[in-house]
Amino acid sequence: MANDLKSRLAAGQTVLGGFLSLGDPLCAEIMARAGYDWLLIDLEHGAGGEREALAQMQAVAGAGCAAVVRVEGSARQRAHRVLDLGAHGVMFPRIDNVEDARQAIAAMRYPPQGVRGVAFANRACQFGSGMRAYMEEAAPRLLTILQIESPLAVDHAAGIAALDGADVLFVGPSDLSHSMGILGQFDDERFQTAVRRVSEAARAHGKSAGILLPKPADFDHYWDLGYRFIASGSDGVLLNHAARSLTALISEAARAKEKTARP
Repeated sequence: MANDLKSRLAAGQTVLGGFLSLGDPLCAEIMARAGYDWLLIDLEHGAGGEREALAQMQAVAGAGCAAVVRVEGSARQRAHRVLDLGAHGVMFPRIDNVEDARQAIAAMRYPPQGVRGVAFANRACQFGSGMRAYMEEAAPRLLTILQIESPLAVDHAAGIAALDGADVLFVGPSDLSHSMGILGQFDDERFQTAVRRVSEAARAHGKSAGILLPKPADFDHYWDLGYRFIASGSDGVLLNHAARSLTALISEAARAKEKTARP
């Protein structure tokens, strides 16, 4: 099932995800059929909005891939909208402390545990046909992913991980390294110390650690550190790299042919 990420993580399995930044349902379907376990529809930095998010959720559904949405912040209305559209999980950016995390977790849960509004005429609840099943079976499996993107967040990682409902502590390497004054220097010992602290905090409280891999070859390193909620690749970046690689290859071949064909 698409919405089994939480149980798979609890069993210690690795779940592989990618980012959807173009807002296009056909790109989302291509990515879903490539074998990802989950795909993140990016409303923070991506090109699409909620309408595009819905189309992308529908596109990945047939491939058995989980749809996770990154919202712009922890305001409960932002999470509620994508949950009602059928998201299997929500990623919250810029979680710097325990109170930020509490607000995000509350947005994911119905009262009395949280503040999510009850509605049934939506896609998640099969437009009124599956409200009780959704509340009792699907909602408890929703994944709450809290982004650790600053030294302050690293300092509070243990407190964040201790919260009931904090399922994944997810390192955003670019933001974290930038906030540390070492943008992109992922081999720097200060950065490596930070990612170890996050993983250790998650493990100590029975939670999962996640990261967007700086490069695919880094998988072994971060897996050995305890990271299991792994992201690699995005639709825009993959398309850009593939197109540039192809044009460079053909252009080089054309230049070689033209050179030898000159009289």
